[in-house]
Amino acid sequence: MELVVGKDIASVCGKCGDVWHVIVSVEGSKVTKVQCKQCSGYHRYKRSPSDTTTPVATPRRKVESKAGGKRKVTRAATKSDSPQIEPNLELPVRDYSMRETYQTGERIEHPKFGQGVVESFPTPDKMNVFFEDGRKTLAQGRLAAGA
Repeated sequence: MELVVGKDIASVCGKCGDVWHVIVSVEGSKVTKVQCKQCSGYHRYKRSPSDTTTPVATPRRKVESKAGGKRKVTRAATKSDSPQIEPNLELPVRDYSMRETYQTGERIEHPKFGQGVVESFPTPDKMNVFFEDGRKTLAQGRLAAGA
């Protein structure tokens, strides 16, 4: 299948959960940005859960020392490049707030890390979230100061 701008492609929309999209941006042989045909939202390409083709492995970051004290960051492949929990597409994407509580499979939008899927709760006030750049532990259910 030729991947060119303007062609249809299946991708999961974070806003509405629909899968029919149009390719907006391609770098080399990799789709980088798509537009949802349902809600007209733009986002990074995310493979559809119904897509049975084997994805090209996206390597993880690996830090290597360089001369002069600077470090070079590269990526090395791992099996943890996908969420352990399937996202619940019936629930809307919620903006992240440490004051809110979440449930497993819920999708959140973090201002720094982007969209993620809640995977587990190591303690009642913490949650593990899978983001495209890796897993993060975030606070949840915290009360406002002075409350």
